[in-house]
Amino acid sequence: MSWVNVLPATKHPFFKTSLGFARRSFSRRLQWPSPQLKYLLTSAHWPTPSPGSSFAGRCRRLVTPCSSSSSSTNSVAGMELHEVVRTLEELAPTALAESWDNVGLLVEPSPPHCVSTLLLTNDLTEEVLQEAVRLPAQMVLSYHPPVFAPLRSLTMRSWKERLVVTALENRVAVYSPHTCYDALRGGVNDWLAEGLGKGSVTPLKTSEALKHLSQGSVHVTSAAKAADWPSLAAQLRAVSGLVLHTLPLQTANEGEESTVMLSMNCTEGALPETLACLSNNEHAHRHTEITALRKPPFPGTGMGRLCTLTEPVSTSTLVSRIKQHLKLPHVRLALGAGKSPDSTVRTVALCAGSGGSVLKGVQADLYLTGELSHHEVLDAVSRGVSVILCEHSNTERGFLPRLRLLLLDKLQHKLHIHVSEVDRDPLTVV
Repeated sequence: MSWVNVLPATKHPFFKTSLGFARRSFSRRLQWPSPQLKYLLTSAHWPTPSPGSSFAGRCRRLVTPCSSSSSSTNSVAGMELHEVVRTLEELAPTALAESWDNVGLLVEPSPPHCVSTLLLTNDLTEEVLQEAVRLPAQMVLSYHPPVFAPLRSLTMRSWKERLVVTALENRVAVYSPHTCYDALRGGVNDWLAEGLGKGSVTPLKTSEALKHLSQGSVHVTSAAKAADWPSLAAQLRAVSGLVLHTLPLQTANEGEESTVMLSMNCTEGALPETLACLSNNEHAHRHTEITALRKPPFPGTGMGRLCTLTEPVSTSTLVSRIKQHLKLPHVRLALGAGKSPDSTVRTVALCAGSGGSVLKGVQADLYLTGELSHHEVLDAVSRGVSVILCEHSNTERGFLPRLRLLLLDKLQHKLHIHVSEVDRDPLTVV
């Protein structure tokens, strides 16, 4: 029996065994097990299977390289996954994300992985993932991270686990930007602010500079007698996580001993050992000062937005503008104490998604967000602040069409980019 005759017989025992071995080989980045099997899995004579319908289909997608040229007007060159991720992180660095968030590349098929179609969604549900498989898309950008809490297993018991299993089986990469896009200048919060009307917009909580402190987070200064300096320097240089800066010898007045001024940066973890070294020297201990270092602010980026309207409007007018911007028939409104639908609004504090922690205590005429707890609404109302709630993802999802155009430009039109047609907020007004 020839190798070509084996091709259609996907249930043949040898075929199934070879495919399983090839799959294991690929996942471990090994070489092809045999020239015959390489022919079997890459042969142009193999009929193209329906995408995602079988392991054979996924295996063929696995060995499809990125093309540098296009044979038709409807095809694209595609990009390697690591190139797509690098471009996404150049657009919105992961350092912009909140410390509690889980952003970046969350699911990665074994390389090489060529991406020619990217699907954008606000939430990666099982329905959206099936949409990605049908396209077929090799990557999903999900605004909300589908993997947030650590997974202890990958089984079919829960929908979160099934998402990861299905994505890997179908070789679909998953990337999540979440609060990176919230903080980004021109991101989700700035898009939401556009629906209010003309005015100034500033972050409620400004992000810090993107790069981490390269030489520790604590600055320590001290002084030591010149005679003690060699032994003290040897002790300090032995401390891991400490960078010692040597300063010129300070010449003393007549009759006084010369001193050496010390300047050093260290990590929080290295601080106790650093202080222990300095405390062994009485002169150094008395002259030690500690300063906590922080990154400088990154203007224009950060969580939430404070919007000051050029021309104040009534609460009812603002409600109409928001409904039109978000394409919603209904929103929820809580009027602040002593306020009415005709009350004037000049300042609006907003936060896409869940704004409880970001908006807490902010002075504004009105809060705009997706959701607040019952008691957070009561607290705002008691202070005379009106509240508009639109449901969580309704304040985020409308950004995706704009993101699509932005990514097409950033990725140089090398990918097909689609916005999910089945992604929607789970709550509706009935």
